[in-house]
Amino acid sequence: LVARLENYIAVLLAIKSLTAESAERERVAAASDAYRVANHEAIRLQTVFIPVIRMAIALGFAGSLVIGGVWAVRGDVAASTLVLFGMMIQRILWPMTRLGTTFDEYQRAHSSAARIFSLLDTPPRVQDAPDALALGDVRGEVAFDAVRFRYGRGNVVLDGLTLCVAPGETVGIAGPTGAGKSTLIKLLLRLYDVDGGALRIDGRDVRSVRQHDLRRQIAVVTQDVYLFHGTIRENIAYGLSADGGREPGLDEVVHAARVAHLHEFVETLPAGYETIVGERGIKLSGGQRQRLSIARAILKRAPILVLDEATSSVDTETEREIQENLARITAGCTALIVAHRLSTIRHADRILVLDEGRVVEEGRHDDLVARGGLYADLWNVQSGNVAVA
Repeated sequence: LVARLENYIAVLLAIKSLTAESAERERVAAASDAYRVANHEAIRLQTVFIPVIRMAIALGFAGSLVIGGVWAVRGDVAASTLVLFGMMIQRILWPMTRLGTTFDEYQRAHSSAARIFSLLDTPPRVQDAPDALALGDVRGEVAFDAVRFRYGRGNVVLDGLTLCVAPGETVGIAGPTGAGKSTLIKLLLRLYDVDGGALRIDGRDVRSVRQHDLRRQIAVVTQDVYLFHGTIRENIAYGLSADGGREPGLDEVVHAARVAHLHEFVETLPAGYETIVGERGIKLSGGQRQRLSIARAILKRAPILVLDEATSSVDTETEREIQENLARITAGCTALIVAHRLSTIRHADRILVLDEGRVVEEGRHDDLVARGGLYADLWNVQSGNVAVA
């Protein structure tokens, strides 16, 4: 019931916009009724179990006093001994009346623990090899060598994909929806393992190194930004401090925020960088959350930077400012920029166009537009040069 309520509260805007309140209310009512019935059965058993225990204890205590009284009259037991025995047995037996409640609490805890540990004990699909090696500092070369991948039993997402990104190069990745752009990032972070081929960092297969070391070398800004309940400063510094590293100073946080064009907004807040963002960053707009995520990635200073639709939620003016500052954001690192908004990647060193899991075009923006292929079609639609049917 709690899980259902939490899910509905999280998507409350969608429920209201789709006028689905009545249907969801009925689902919650059904879950609540099932919970009520289960509790009613538990209470019914409890109302029988606890009185039976108390009655048994009372009868045992009364029987002990009667027998002890008879023995005391006969002189077999001293009266003082009988009194002491009565006090001791009372102290021992009456706590047993709590057994019913204790058993009930135990069963509830057992059910909850079973759900929790079933989740914790589920082994991850991607695991480090027994002989996995540590990965030190990397130059940032990324190579996909005839990579094939599919999600479960679904269709093939990447079909023999081959590409290479040189250290320090900024590469834009474009293509229609479902071409496999975001899948590249998931494979790079080793959230999944390739089904065929190999993915290498500086010539080393990512499956041969420890996941923790691999991910420390990559800073990621995704379209769906997650912020933790805390201050703006804590969320920007999270990439460094949460990994057991040092706590960055405020001047470093401010510098990252300036590069991400967040500082001007933070200065308008009464508490500045100590402003609480709320659960999941609810007090910030989508664009502000995304700029904060960019600042977090900049502060991490990883040799590989991944921007996955990083400007999808920002306004046009902010996107232009970020584009102008893209050289500073990607300075000294290998950058992979996945974008549907092609204006974000038009100044990249090289643009790769994906379609059906393969690289179908490659080159700079002007060359690809002049070529008149898939990229040119996407650019013409977005720039308004052609009408969308």
